[in-house]
Amino acid sequence: MTKEKTTTIKIFDYAGKFAENKDKAQHIREKLTRPNLEKGNSIIYDYSGVDSTTQSFTHALISDHIRNFGKEVLDRLYFKNCSETVKKIIELVTEYMQRKIK
Repeated sequence: MTKEKTTTIKIFDYAGKFAENKDKAQHIREKLTRPNLEKGNSIIYDYSGVDSTTQSFTHALISDHIRNFGKEVLDRLYFKNCSETVKKIIELVTEYMQRKIK
């Protein structure tokens, strides 16, 4: 049995203070998050320094994982140091995807 690892991804390092670029979200999703999830690892998205994000960035970052791994993947995705604005957008996207996946 392998021990689960946790990888921290600092969103600011890829997206800056305003996380809006869907291409950068896709890069994080495909190059950093997906390989770790496929190994059974967990991800911490650290939003330190990020003031805000867009719904499209957040959707590009996590929706594909919910579609491919199921709603249970949310038990392995953690969001840390989020502003109130970022929290609301993440909640909006995760709630939408959970309803869509049923």
